[in-house]
Amino acid sequence: MPPVSKTGLYAAIRCDARAGMSGRAIERKYQVGCRRVVEALASAWPQPRKKKLPPRPSRLDEFKPFIDQILRADLDAPRKQRHTITASTDG
Repeated sequence: MPPVSKTGLYAAIRCDARAGMSGRAIERKYQVGCRRVVEALASAWPQPRKKKLPPRPSRLDEFKPFIDQILRADLDAPRKQRHTITASTDG
């Protein structure tokens, strides 16, 4: 069973590499790619996770007030005159 933490995985990979195990054998044993093995051999500590980027604004943001206005007006309109959407099956 592979180690639970990434630090433990890196330590196990380094230990097996010092024992003479090949890179491919280490990849198979721990079910990781060659990049992970190279990273583990280069540094005992894994790289910190990258920060998530803030969400991008929607292209609809500038039209949302207008769309809301139309939908509010539809609440008073007769059923057949309301704006609706149909899902196309064409793809």
